[in-house]
Amino acid sequence: MYKIKYLLIAILYVTVMRSQSKNETQKINVLFIVADDLNCDIGAYGNEKVITPNIDKLAQNGVLFGNAHNQYPWCGPSRASFMTGLYPDQTKIKKLRLYLRQAIPEVITIGQKFRQENYHSVRIGKIFHYHNPRDIGTAGHDDSYTWDQTVNPYGRDKLEEYKINTLKPKSFGGTLSWLAADGTDDEQTDGIGANETIKFLEKFAKSGENFFLAYGLYRPHTPYVAPKKYYDLYKTNEIEIPTSSEEYLKSIPIPAAVSVREKGKIQNNLDINTAQTIKEAYYATTSFVDAQVGRVLNKLKETGLDKNTIVVFTSDHGYHLGEHGHWQKRTLFENATRVPLILSGPGINKNQKSDDAPIELIDIYPTLMELVGMKTPEFVSGKSFAPILKDSSARVRTSALTELGVSLNSESNVQGYTIKTDRYRLTQWGDKGSHGYELYDHMFDKEELKNLYDIESYKNIQDSLKFLINNRIVEAREIPKGLGEQIDNAKQWKEPKWIHSRPK
Repeated sequence: MYKIKYLLIAILYVTVMRSQSKNETQKINVLFIVADDLNCDIGAYGNEKVITPNIDKLAQNGVLFGNAHNQYPWCGPSRASFMTGLYPDQTKIKKLRLYLRQAIPEVITIGQKFRQENYHSVRIGKIFHYHNPRDIGTAGHDDSYTWDQTVNPYGRDKLEEYKINTLKPKSFGGTLSWLAADGTDDEQTDGIGANETIKFLEKFAKSGENFFLAYGLYRPHTPYVAPKKYYDLYKTNEIEIPTSSEEYLKSIPIPAAVSVREKGKIQNNLDINTAQTIKEAYYATTSFVDAQVGRVLNKLKETGLDKNTIVVFTSDHGYHLGEHGHWQKRTLFENATRVPLILSGPGINKNQKSDDAPIELIDIYPTLMELVGMKTPEFVSGKSFAPILKDSSARVRTSALTELGVSLNSESNVQGYTIKTDRYRLTQWGDKGSHGYELYDHMFDKEELKNLYDIESYKNIQDSLKFLINNRIVEAREIPKGLGEQIDNAKQWKEPKWIHSRPK
């Protein structure tokens, strides 16, 4: 009798423990995919000439945000911002070559928060800032406190830099450069990154371990390197290049004009054939990125992990492809501030678009916290847009804020701020507009080529937006509670100077 009693107790105990274990593994996981320098020239965003079937399919399975914006259109500051849920005025990071802890040593990043909650936090590739392509294969300016495990892929694109076409000899990362590469996807850095991400998905599917898995791609950041088959998807002479006159520069404040001519003569006024070749290369590399994302998402579904995994797909900032006569980033125009943002997974609507709701990249942090049932750290400035994932008509913000510093000369730097509402963009240069304003109405001018500031019929709009932007700036500069130490003017890490001498 006693034996039966104890046997029943033992069976009950095992059943309870298994139930608890099952509940533990049923926690929601996160697959966080970040492309580098990817704009919204994607099929799902309305560009039918760019071939991105996998990202398009992800949008069909989730919610696409059409009015999402980064907080600083430059790699290092943007990544430090969205990984902490803080504005650049709060992270104190507005330059490259800075480690996160140099400026905010006590911050808890997204991945670090998941670690604290017994998730396995993994990084493959580029999440924090890396010089691209220089730092491929290294840890770059990564934050080791964010991850349990990291992988730094290194592919044929890095090994064959000598083959790359460039507008400036031996310059790739900050200069327009491209290569239709030999070989397969698996030989490229991002292809290797996809393979490593797939291995982790297989591992987690077997172990049942909960994860925050971050796959950071290095493309389509220049140099635009992709296997030739992706170049073959496009015809160079059919690529359209936008135009804008030099007279247009006279209609915008000097800092704005400087920002779109920052790259100098080498990347301004490109001849049409060169411009088409470069833009085709960007699109080919975008299609290559799409293929790697597709491989990872296919594995997620194959393992069954898609049933309890939230997928976030985004980029660190937007990108100009000749708009305003500019190439690459670092402006406060829509082309540089706007980013693709798609979420899918359990509890998220399918095939929904939120075209107008302003969203900021710093909102990803608190949104993930709400979706997985964690408490958002007190210091986080972002706002959860989880309500929009269930109701695309919901709103959590009235505007998205982005900032940028522009050097007018070696001694003068002007800080600009811009807000994008559902319809308007107001940009303010200098303290309280001391260096001028820009106002654009997206109902009539999505390209932002007609500055309406001081147009009498828009006076009420500009006055209300000026009030709004100054309140936004004040909020973005507030010292967050619970953040800990903030260090101003942290010094950038620079390469050691050395002299290589050869025997005479």
